[in-house]
Amino acid sequence: MAGGFAELRAQLLSRTGVPGPARRKALARLTDGWLGELAQDAGVNVGGVALVAVGGFGRGELSPFSDLDLVLLHSTETPASYAGMLAERLWYPIWDSKIRLDHSVRSVGGARQVARTDLPAMLGMLDLRHIAGDPDLAVTLHRRVLADWRSDAKNRLADLRASCQERADRSGQLAFATTPDLKESRGGLRDLVVMRAVAASWVADCPHQGLEEARSALLDVRDVVQTVAGRATDRLQVQDQDAVAAQLGLDDRDALLKHVAGIARTVDHASDLTWHRVDRALSRPSGTITDLGGRITRRIERTPLADGIVEQEGEAVLARAVNPANDPTLVVRAAAAAAQSGLPVSPATVLRLARTCPPLPDPWPPVALDAFLSLLGAGEPMLAAWEDLDQAGLISTLLPGWERLRSLPQRDPIHLYTVDRHLMQTAVNAAGLVRRVARPDLLLLAAILHDIGKGPREDERDHADHAVVGADLCVPWLRRMGLSEPDVRTVERLIRHHLLLGDFAARRDPDDPATIAAIVEAVGDAATLDLLAALTESDARAAGPAAWTTWRAGQIRHLVGRVRRALDGERPAEPPAITQVERELIESGTGSVGIVIESIPAAVRITICAPDRPGLLAAAAAVLTMHRLTVRSAAIRTIDGHALQTWIAAPQFGEAPAAATLRADLVRALDGSLDVAARLARRTAPPRRGPAVPPEVRVVESASDLSTVLEVRAHDLPGLLYTVSSALTAAGVSVVSARVDTLGADAVDVFYVQTPDGAPLSGSRAREVADGITQALVS
Repeated sequence: MAGGFAELRAQLLSRTGVPGPARRKALARLTDGWLGELAQDAGVNVGGVALVAVGGFGRGELSPFSDLDLVLLHSTETPASYAGMLAERLWYPIWDSKIRLDHSVRSVGGARQVARTDLPAMLGMLDLRHIAGDPDLAVTLHRRVLADWRSDAKNRLADLRASCQERADRSGQLAFATTPDLKESRGGLRDLVVMRAVAASWVADCPHQGLEEARSALLDVRDVVQTVAGRATDRLQVQDQDAVAAQLGLDDRDALLKHVAGIARTVDHASDLTWHRVDRALSRPSGTITDLGGRITRRIERTPLADGIVEQEGEAVLARAVNPANDPTLVVRAAAAAAQSGLPVSPATVLRLARTCPPLPDPWPPVALDAFLSLLGAGEPMLAAWEDLDQAGLISTLLPGWERLRSLPQRDPIHLYTVDRHLMQTAVNAAGLVRRVARPDLLLLAAILHDIGKGPREDERDHADHAVVGADLCVPWLRRMGLSEPDVRTVERLIRHHLLLGDFAARRDPDDPATIAAIVEAVGDAATLDLLAALTESDARAAGPAAWTTWRAGQIRHLVGRVRRALDGERPAEPPAITQVERELIESGTGSVGIVIESIPAAVRITICAPDRPGLLAAAAAVLTMHRLTVRSAAIRTIDGHALQTWIAAPQFGEAPAAATLRADLVRALDGSLDVAARLARRTAPPRRGPAVPPEVRVVESASDLSTVLEVRAHDLPGLLYTVSSALTAAGVSVVSARVDTLGADAVDVFYVQTPDGAPLSGSRAREVADGITQALVS
């Protein structure tokens, strides 16, 4: 019998052209019939014993490798030993079939008690379904479990919510994960189960619009994931994504992640609204019940929020006299009122607006732009209000073309969010910085639009090109909003240059006049500089913690300060010819190596003084790497035969090494008694699996009038800086400054180099040096 079922099951799963829901139903029917026969053979066909399915199997959600959640119930009159004997007869054929089984044997009272103390068990039994044996036992248990859940729900819902938060903290958000867990991540299948349980509690209902479709679509994805992986799994691994996309009829893995993100956001949005309703229901004052004409009626309070929008039961709804068909501004005004009040927009209101509200004219009326800015300036509550509208497609009516960005994944490792969610979070961050700028409205508009130039993977561009494309795309949007032409040009400039401060702070020498001149030319005036600085911070914070560190913030503040002085007509302060630390090192002893380590925010400053000689930079880079110091920048000068190096670095683990330790190793590296290459080899990472992107070394034209600027992009490995420095030494050029940055797994290092007599390199010589570095990196 088991072999027959296995063959039929394999045939069903191998059939093409059968859509996911139909196959799941067929698989559940086939499994039910097989279990019914096994139950009859085992003797589970008499009174007092019943086989029931719980959890996913109880709901009929069988994926290709799903396990079976079964409970053998027995009455109090049926001895537990007898029920146990029947269970053994039943379980063994299932085990022989190689199907995973989660099983238990319980009395009706025992199962009920487990559900009252074990929340996951309760959730599973709410979906209990009879398969074989005495149906009255299944009906009785389900009725009692449901009654217990409803009577205890006000207390147990808090535990359920806490478990959801713990799960989200552990498994992340399905909408933004690169390897999402379709079941456990926030916005996944588990949240759909939770919302069913909340609705069953009668404390509050969940919004039903689109949830059944979301559930079916997620199950379809999981079915294919398990088929491709050939095992039970809920995680969409990177190596399986293209195959899963192909089986689902999607173009590629980016389209797949966008599809999953769209589903997850629907579930996440419904979950947020469900818990909001729970909170409102549990906090509702007892005095809202009145007796009117012998009937018990709850008084519904309606509090005005804005013109035509009121609060009702904790949600923003339309006033009774409002007709959305006559007011195209109502969509954005309702969202702004809700966000400013920290409320969601009622799903019924969103649906009504989507069906009846006409589109905004071109250009927008001033009241629409004011409301849009009010929405963007609401801070964190803006996210929920925006999502309320976006779920119904209303954001695309405000911003035609927004749908291209919706749930668009980003492969950049520093980004936490999809493109549209990143834009929303940038606007939230910008709302907290509006006091720093003269034009908060322009900052908010630049924040929500700054990455609209990003597109699908097949349209990938250079790192900065999306800013140029976005600057062009934003102009018709801004004119449609009704902005004046000067304001349009300011926002366009902000979007075009939104990467400028971050890139120059990380990869250009802030003390080089050419760096300051380039930024002055880009921003034009101090007010725009302030806007660009606030946008840069908002954007970086929205990307993730790796993009906005204390160190990066300090770099940008220093750069902005020098640019502001230049815009004010002041000459930027010249760096001191020699610092006090450097003076003390020079005076401490002629011909020796001296090192001083100073603590600075989030890093250390390492000053090295030594007699100038070829290979000093490479030796210092090697020693710092050996001691697990992550270099962020380096400045190199020679004064009266003394080579002065200033390194900004951060320890990878624990505290920085002592200066004496670094000095000893540097002396040994210089005299050859320390085998630097061997030490670095022990720190080299294991070989990459799969093809590696080759390194790129380019000459950055017009970046400096005083030096030649070389930019090195390569996979970040221990010893990279040593390799490049050694190549520069071998080329016979002098490094006067270096900026080191790491973006995920890739390093972007910039070197300011000169000829031995202090001049920039010729074009041909610069390309020759760049080629030599490339050869050193690939050999």
